[in-house]
Amino acid sequence: MVTDCQNCPLRKIEIFEDLGRDELAYMQRFKHGELKIDPQTTVMMQGSNSPQLFTALKGMGLRYKTLPDGRRQVVNFVLPGDFIGLQAGVMGEMKHSVEATTPMVLCVFNRSEFWSLYKNQPERAFDVTWAAAVEEHFLGEALASLGQMNATERMSWGLLRFFLRCQALGLVDGDRCPFPYRQQDLADALGLSLVHTNKTLMKLRERQLLSLEDGILALHAPEELEELATLEIDPVLRRPLI
Repeated sequence: MVTDCQNCPLRKIEIFEDLGRDELAYMQRFKHGELKIDPQTTVMMQGSNSPQLFTALKGMGLRYKTLPDGRRQVVNFVLPGDFIGLQAGVMGEMKHSVEATTPMVLCVFNRSEFWSLYKNQPERAFDVTWAAAVEEHFLGEALASLGQMNATERMSWGLLRFFLRCQALGLVDGDRCPFPYRQQDLADALGLSLVHTNKTLMKLRERQLLSLEDGILALHAPEELEELATLEIDPVLRRPLI
């Protein structure tokens, strides 16, 4: 059964701003259905011109950029509530790919109706612009991480930031949260080799700062990790749900 926007489980999460009656009615018309996909399924392909936009309702995935020789840079991890496909909606094609890591449920929107947001729902249009600005801010932090931090600093910054995102979504139990990604995914996100990633994780584990096993990330000393990260980590902001 397709989830009615009125009963969307994400609306119960405090991090998401509530929608007014008119906004809910519009989003219900804007939504064209739901798509259930299996792990390792490509949602959107770099260079593609998808007729659809998506919001992640359930599950986790990743965004990545592929070079001509096959090398890959993970741009960000996709979590529930993330809006997918804005590049295709604005630029005509995707400049990166999106892939499911776990089983996912996606809310589906017709891209041809995207621009009606700016005409009929200016507050919703601002929400899209806000989301793009936040993503730009994150990419600036990620660039600083890749260009100026050593492996330990990058790992501390990346995993702590992921943990805080999960915490805001209610996915944290004590000091643990799901991390269904491979070490290769983490390496590709941090710009490290797989061997260097493994060694860095071992060092942090030996210092009893964190552990990463069987798809579970546990942060035992987040304050120390934040000090190691050297880059101040902003709190997760209350955000619109598109």
